[in-house]
Amino acid sequence: MDVGGTSVRAGVVDERGSLLDTTRVGTPSDENALEDAIAGAIEELRNRHEGVAAVGLAVAGFVAQDRRSVMFAPHLAWRAAPVADRIAKRVGLPVTLEHDANAATVAEHRFGAARGAEVACLIALGTGIGAGLLLNGRIYRGAHGVAPELGHLCVVPGGRACPCGKYGCWERYCSGTALAATAVELLARHPGSSTVLAREISGDPGSLTGRRVAGAARDGDPIAQRALGELAKWLGEGLALVADVFDPEVMVIAGGVSESAPLFLDEAREHYAGAITGAGHRPLARIRTAHLGDDTAIVGAAALALDSHVESRTDPAAASPSTRVGEAPRAWRWGVGQRKAT
Repeated sequence: MDVGGTSVRAGVVDERGSLLDTTRVGTPSDENALEDAIAGAIEELRNRHEGVAAVGLAVAGFVAQDRRSVMFAPHLAWRAAPVADRIAKRVGLPVTLEHDANAATVAEHRFGAARGAEVACLIALGTGIGAGLLLNGRIYRGAHGVAPELGHLCVVPGGRACPCGKYGCWERYCSGTALAATAVELLARHPGSSTVLAREISGDPGSLTGRRVAGAARDGDPIAQRALGELAKWLGEGLALVADVFDPEVMVIAGGVSESAPLFLDEAREHYAGAITGAGHRPLARIRTAHLGDDTAIVGAAALALDSHVESRTDPAAASPSTRVGEAPRAWRWGVGQRKAT
C-alpha cells in the first residue's frame, strides 16, 4: 500500500514484482478513519485474491527505525502511532512499515532502473522531493530512521520559503510545485510572452500546476519551456550535490514530474556533469527514470513485506530491517513461499 496525503493506493503484488490488481480510496484526515480506509482496501483485495501473505505500508512520513511506528507525517493524521501493529491486529496479517521513498528505492533496485547497483539514490519529484538511498546494497535510514531528507538541502540561501520553515530548499526549485511557481514568476516578469499559460491562469495564478506547465511546454509555450529549463538546471545542481556526498552508481528520477522527463532530463544531465566536483575527471552516475512509474512504492512495500514474512517463517531471528534489498531472502530464493502475493 502507498499511503499518501491525497490517496491510499493498494495493490496485490506477486514475488516477481508484478502488480496483479489495485484499488484506491481518498485519504481521510482523521486517524481512525484513515486506518478504517487502509483495512477496508486490504479486505477488498483479499476478497478478490487468495493467498495474500503479508502487508507492506509505504508512508509519506517519518518511520521509526524498527519500522513499526509512524513518528510524524506532515499530510497524515499519525503522530507517534504504532501503525504496523494496529493494522496487523485489524486484518490478521503481518505488516511491514516503510517510508514511501525507501519503498520505491527497493522496488527500483530489485526490479527496475537501479537493479544490481550497490550505491544508488532515488529522487522522487512530486509536490516536493522525496529521496531514498542505498549504500552497499542496503537502505540507509540514518540514526533515527528519517534519512535522507534531500529535498531540504539548501540550494539558494535566502530563497523561496519552504513549508519546513527554511528558505531556498531544493524542492522549492525542483518539484511539481516549484515548476508552477517558476512559471508564475516568469509570467509576471514577461507579460505577453506566453501563448498558452497566460490564458490558462487568467484571474487565478494559484490554479497552475506543474502538470499543466509541462503540457504547455509540449505545446510550444515559451514561458513553460523556460520554466522547465529552470527545473532542469536545479535538478542538475542538486544531483551534483548528492553525487559529491554519496558518489552513487545510479540516480533514479521518480515521481509524477518524471513523466515529463523527455522535456528536461537531458538538460539536467548536462548541468549535473558540469556542476559535480572534479567535472571531467571522474566517472558520472547514470541518471535514469524509474521503470515502475507510479507503482514503485506499492511494489517496494510488497517486496519488503514478503521478505519479512518469509524470513520470520523460516528463521524468526533472521527477520531484520537490514536485509539486503537487492536480493530476496534465502528461503524465498529457494522456493519457500512461492506464488504468495502481498
